[in-house]
Amino acid sequence: MSWQGGGPYYQDPNQQYYGGGYPQGGGYPPPQGGYPQGGYPPPGGYPPPGGGYPPPGGYPPQGGYGGSEGYPPAGFVPQPGFVPPPQNEYGGGYEDPEGPKNFSFDDQSVRKGFIRKVYMILMLQLLVTFGFVALFALHKPSKEFAMRNPALFWIALAVLLVTMISMACCEGVRRKTPMNFIFLGLFTLAESFLLAMSASRFAPIEILMAVGITAAVCLALTLFAFQTKYDFTMCGGVLLVCMVVFVIFGIVAIFLPGKIMTLVYSSIGALLFSVYLVYDTQLMMGGNHKYSISPEEYIFAALNLYLDVVNIFMYILAIIGASRD
Repeated sequence: MSWQGGGPYYQDPNQQYYGGGYPQGGGYPPPQGGYPQGGYPPPGGYPPPGGGYPPPGGYPPQGGYGGSEGYPPAGFVPQPGFVPPPQNEYGGGYEDPEGPKNFSFDDQSVRKGFIRKVYMILMLQLLVTFGFVALFALHKPSKEFAMRNPALFWIALAVLLVTMISMACCEGVRRKTPMNFIFLGLFTLAESFLLAMSASRFAPIEILMAVGITAAVCLALTLFAFQTKYDFTMCGGVLLVCMVVFVIFGIVAIFLPGKIMTLVYSSIGALLFSVYLVYDTQLMMGGNHKYSISPEEYIFAALNLYLDVVNIFMYILAIIGASRD
């Protein structure tokens, strides 16, 4: 109790709930026994009737709500026994049945579909390519027609370079349908024609041996890339350096022809592109590897694998041809 303005000013014990103290009406002194009149709620803990309830906003903050005044976000006072709904990760009370469910499962499904699409495209490319090779190796009129028309070689080379550079450098070319399939189809036809002309210099038995060895090597390397714990996607810089050295060595080999040089150069080429096959396969797989290709780049992934397989075939065929001479 304190004195203010000549009269007693009573400090309400419920001040922490209802605000400041209440002045005693009329300035009455405390009754006998030292207890103030009207300052305490009646027995039972209820506030005094007739305006004794606290004004809105005077309740103490309720536990478990994050609002500034202690109320739930909607602004109403929770009733006794009210249990707040469970909060999901998006802040709502209930989970949206049409919302995203499991991102990891979705990513795995997209990646598996991407891998299937890449291998379907790759199989079609290889069927076209080795169909050309078989035609030129077994059908002499086709081979002689290509030899009598050297302009076909230069046309195929120009188409090959233009389509490959366009798909490698222009994102819109390799992502937009049907433009990406048109460019990939033209590239496959040009590469198949050039490879068939190169392979026609060898005997059919040598070509058949090279095809079988290439199929076995590619299958073994693909299985290895799928199950190994080593991450070859981090070796991109090393492989690029090796490729530059290999190209320079090839330029030198032009001026130093011979059986030994052909065997050495072809063996290094087959080994280098075998590592590239593992590298490109793991890029396509994604998962726990450090780097991966976007599922939208299925044309680019198929192009990489196709070039790896074709180069392995060419160098194995050169090794077989050089060893049988």
